[in-house]
Amino acid sequence: MNLQKHWITFYTILRREVVRFTRIWTQTLLPPVITQSLYFIIFGGFIGSQISDINGISYMAFIIPGLIMMTIINNSFSNVVSSFFGAKFQRSIEELMVSPTSNWTIIAGYSAGGILRALITGFLVYVVALFFTNPQIHSLFLIVIFAFFTALVFALAGLINSIFANKFDDIAIIPTFILTPLTYLGGVFYSIKDLPSIWQTVSMFNPILYMVDGLRYGFYGHSDFNPVVSLIILFGFSTILLITSHTILRKGYGLKN
Repeated sequence: MNLQKHWITFYTILRREVVRFTRIWTQTLLPPVITQSLYFIIFGGFIGSQISDINGISYMAFIIPGLIMMTIINNSFSNVVSSFFGAKFQRSIEELMVSPTSNWTIIAGYSAGGILRALITGFLVYVVALFFTNPQIHSLFLIVIFAFFTALVFALAGLINSIFANKFDDIAIIPTFILTPLTYLGGVFYSIKDLPSIWQTVSMFNPILYMVDGLRYGFYGHSDFNPVVSLIILFGFSTILLITSHTILRKGYGLKN
């Protein structure tokens, strides 16, 4: 396949993904906005009013990057895992696998769909945040970089999960038992410096902590870790998951049963 055909294939997969999640926007785009609005009201409004500023930032403003990142993580992962597993369950993925479409194009198409949904919902959460406070923007470039590559990481994770899943229950295991705990323990609602030393050490093994912290630096120019370190970790996970997803697609793990 030449470059033009690769582009047409990529665009076709991406267009199908966009049509899929926009057609049911009340199930894909609206729920994150409602959920995060409740977080703003309960944590930012009720609880936050009893908490002093964190690093000179009001608690309401402090949790905005974390809630945006939480939305990006959940939506990028769920979009890809549900879409790819749905195609796998209906056996329509076999037509794609036997076609001349390259594995890189398949990965790019599905990942782009997850990234786009994640960025849209993340932006909608930011718009909601404007009704509660006026968040600063220290570096729009870093905000975009951290948001994009975080969405990429979890889109690829969703793809890998869907490949190995054998039933619908399998695609709920990682979000329930891994993503949710790591997200809530990833500095969304607190600064790691407020934790006891032992828990600070434990938290440093949580990759989501660096993603949230990096996005927070993009907003306020202040973070618990060096943003360069956070970027290196983010790029490292992106590379590892990209290579892993291509390898399992090439070998047909979970697809050639």
